[in-house]
Amino acid sequence: MPPPGNEYAAEQLKTSGNKSFKDGDYDAAEALYSQAIQKHSANPLLFTNRANARLKLEKWEGVIDDCIRSIELLKDNMKAFFLLAQAQIAINHPNEALSSALMAYELCTTSAQQTSNAATISALVVRCKKAKWDIRERERLRRRGDLLAELETMLETQCKKDVDEIDSHIESGSTSRTDGQEEKADRKIDFEKKRDDLRTAFEISDPAHQQKREVPDYLVDGITFEIMHDPVVTKNGRSYERATLIEHLKRSPTDPLTRETLTVGELRPNIALKDACEEFMGQNKGWVYDW
Repeated sequence: MPPPGNEYAAEQLKTSGNKSFKDGDYDAAEALYSQAIQKHSANPLLFTNRANARLKLEKWEGVIDDCIRSIELLKDNMKAFFLLAQAQIAINHPNEALSSALMAYELCTTSAQQTSNAATISALVVRCKKAKWDIRERERLRRRGDLLAELETMLETQCKKDVDEIDSHIESGSTSRTDGQEEKADRKIDFEKKRDDLRTAFEISDPAHQQKREVPDYLVDGITFEIMHDPVVTKNGRSYERATLIEHLKRSPTDPLTRETLTVGELRPNIALKDACEEFMGQNKGWVYDW
């Protein structure tokens, strides 16, 4: 434990840091929080405060270091996980960011730590999940493009080989130029047909014609972060997957994101959204189950 005087000094520095942060002077806030940490390094809140200032300054590695230190001091540290996820997504580490964001969401929705930040954290989870999916999509399209290009190159190489052989026969006199020209035209027509058939096969196997595959935010459940199948709408207009919301209400009779009082009897089917979900699932069979 730090001497009482140091703990008091740290609190005073923290208060000054909070004022600088509120005023938008994030450099000063970071410096004041750093001084406070020197006085009382066992206080996990000082590290999250500095992490928040560093987040504004886009000092991503510093944010990550502070959050990890804060979590070491306080395991169930919702704010640290929330800030950590934002820094991790900023440096393009979506897998780690998603894990951190999900932990923050879990902590903020437990009965002990229910907060008004649930909607914000939920949006961050979806953002991280989309970033993780985007990386998989880019890799898929890259591989897809490489495979198609490789197969087309093989067809082109074979066509060129056939044409060169025909030219050789023409030069040697074993094939007339007229016959040779007709043969070369036939080879090129055959190549173009095979190439077009190949491209069609790739397009059929991918309904989006190799375009980026995305899930609209409004189809995603705010509790499980999966595509909804049987959405219900609450009295405040928010929609959730019926089964997961009912399970939540068994534990806490409140809206998961707004914290308003909510009961099962107040839920209504969201027919339009259900139709949209079914249409989307029907048009994108296969890959959506990996989202």
